[in-house]
Amino acid sequence: MAAGQLVLIISPKGKRYTHTLEPGKEVHTHDGRILMSEIAEAGFGGIVRSHLGHPYRILKPTVYELIKGVKRQTQIMYPKEIGYVLLKLGIQPGCRVIETGTGSAGLTLALATYVGDTGKVYTYERREEFYKLAQKNLARVGLSHRVEQHLADIEETGFQQTGADALFLDVREPQDCLRHIPPAVTPGATCGFLLPTTNQVSELLRGLEQGPFTEIEALEILVRRYKCVPDRLRP
Repeated sequence: MAAGQLVLIISPKGKRYTHTLEPGKEVHTHDGRILMSEIAEAGFGGIVRSHLGHPYRILKPTVYELIKGVKRQTQIMYPKEIGYVLLKLGIQPGCRVIETGTGSAGLTLALATYVGDTGKVYTYERREEFYKLAQKNLARVGLSHRVEQHLADIEETGFQQTGADALFLDVREPQDCLRHIPPAVTPGATCGFLLPTTNQVSELLRGLEQGPFTEIEALEILVRRYKCVPDRLRP
């Protein structure tokens, strides 16, 4: 394991910590201190013990873990929505994707992961504090080079890009931004929207019906977790 790598540290009770490996430093937990030099020596899949003797598992963080672990000042999209969005938008290496409503960069992180080094994510955020937070979150996971951030209100400015392969809007009133979409994407590109209330969805649908948009669908994604005990398997 090399300095600068991200590591996932899991406590005996399942509490998860994501840290950047910095030999010579320590991780402080409720169960005591853990030396990062010992984490590096144990490697992924290994076990280290805190100075109080509690065992911690060391794993390589997945995209799921990185999204769940972003520092946030906003509500983020979670993996249950993001996985569906990635598939529906057709995100793959080489894609050029426009995103509006960067927020804390949860979705941005996932998009940047899957477009690869040959693709690009163009993300727009109108609030400077969120713009700076997203900048830090992307730098922490080493994905800044795949993302072009814009501090702008796209309702007023529109998009600087043309010919994008996909577009996603997470803004309060996306119907007011619809006129900016056709010039920014390739013909037939897939677009997605995230809205928390049915009233907002209704307003968006009215706007979509008046524009060059087809194959429209609206859905809610739910996850039901189960207690993982063989003899007492239940929600």
